[in-house]
Amino acid sequence: MTPRARPLSPHLHNYRFPLVALMSISHRITGVALGLGTILLAYWLGSAAYGPAAFNEASGVLGSLPGRVVLFGFSFALFYHLANGIRHLFWDVGLGFELATARRSGVWVIGAAVVLTLGTWALALS
Repeated sequence: MTPRARPLSPHLHNYRFPLVALMSISHRITGVALGLGTILLAYWLGSAAYGPAAFNEASGVLGSLPGRVVLFGFSFALFYHLANGIRHLFWDVGLGFELATARRSGVWVIGAAVVLTLGTWALALS
């Protein structure tokens, strides 16, 4: 008995995720990142309550290069999650489900997150 040549099931690497699926995954990831970033905010606020020495230490940690990179990522996650959440509100009322509209709104969400993040950091550093 010879084995029959059957087609192999396509692997995940053979698929290209649509933008809407990638944004859905990213929305969940940024939600988790924001939850973890809240610990950072609590650390900063708690250090202010413990006095000037603790606050200066926390400011030094957050003002260092790695600290600023984390804060930049946190601010991007915040703006991305906000913009995508607004898009989800439109979806909740039944607007924007057409494929072209969903792609276009996805690009707008990414663009808004980038512009808002860069604008916030430009204002903060000036």
